Amino acid sequence: MRTDTTTKAAGLYIHVPFCVSKCAYCNFYSVTTLDLIPSYLAAVKREMSFYRERFTAVDTVYLGGGTPSILTGMQLDDLMGIIHETFSVAPGAEITIEANPGDCSPDFLGTLRAAGFNRISIGVQSFDDTLLSFLGRRHSESDAINAVMNSRRAGFANIGLDLIYALPGQNMDHWTATITKALSFEPEHLSCYELTIEPNTPLGKQFSAGTLTVPPEDRQFDFFMTTSELLEASGYVHYEVSNFARGWDHVSRHNIKYWRHVPYLGIGPAAHSFLGNQRWWNHRSLHHYLSDIGHGNPPVSDIEQLGSDELMTEAIFLGMRTREGIDLDDFYRRFNRNLMDEKGKALKDFELQGLITIGRGNVAPTRRGLALADTLALI
Repeated sequence: MRTDTTTKAAGLYIHVPFCVSKCAYCNFYSVTTLDLIPSYLAAVKREMSFYRERFTAVDTVYLGGGTPSILTGMQLDDLMGIIHETFSVAPGAEITIEANPGDCSPDFLGTLRAAGFNRISIGVQSFDDTLLSFLGRRHSESDAINAVMNSRRAGFANIGLDLIYALPGQNMDHWTATITKALSFEPEHLSCYELTIEPNTPLGKQFSAGTLTVPPEDRQFDFFMTTSELLEASGYVHYEVSNFARGWDHVSRHNIKYWRHVPYLGIGPAAHSFLGNQRWWNHRSLHHYLSDIGHGNPPVSDIEQLGSDELMTEAIFLGMRTREGIDLDDFYRRFNRNLMDEKGKALKDFELQGLITIGRGNVAPTRRGLALADTLALI
């Protein structure tokens, strides 16, 4: 990999690949063998040192998983110390941790705040114990409620909640009640995801065997539109397909980097990185990851060099997933291509269908367009 490119403001993602148990729908990489946590933490420290010359400073830090809240307060405090020793963390940096509601005790949350975390993303998914059991979650409705309240009491002024919709048997009234319950806590951020049936997960196997049915596409579309309408009416900005913020000040500054082609460094098994025209990703295996680190090698599984056409295609795809859309002048500066000259007919057709708006040097999806973002990317 090239070693001559640096950036002043990258995002740092650390993948914590440990879970007490696997959820029935989840395809993110994780293991339930917790005795390797000390070896993993030592490897993360070593891996970060490999990149300190290429990524000199970061302004967002995000611990995802897996279940980052499975780590102890002391381990997380030590990890934050290592991050600050390795990189220049910008003043006012957004520092996020994903947490399982069952882990959010007042003492633990107080330790997180003392360690420097200023944003928490709580994996609520549902406030219904029956649906939580179906999903294989290890927390209850009461755990979720307590997690949000404890987070606020601990001083978190930036709380995000994750919710899942279009579950088998879930009706619209039940879902809108879930949203209403979430809104009662006034979270700064909501991520509302449609249930995706992933192969090789317990739900995926049930679906393949014909023992599980999911709502048809038109019903999924109704869930999406209802979610967007209800949350925007409640003052939230629908800024990306699955993400809503209580005003632009509370968008996920870290996740926006992915959608804007801003450099980010991924640490840990299965983590992805992006810099310039290069993307690389780590082994999706804790043992392989630890082995490479142990031999003093970056644990990279593969590297992808992106040409101008590939970066342009990605810019269109990512732009159509965000309410900001595509700035035509910026697009021309980046790729020396006039998007309206090249794709004007298709864009005009989408505009006539009510899927996008074109004006003031910008192309942006409507609410209905966000629901069909993958289609828009095919221009």
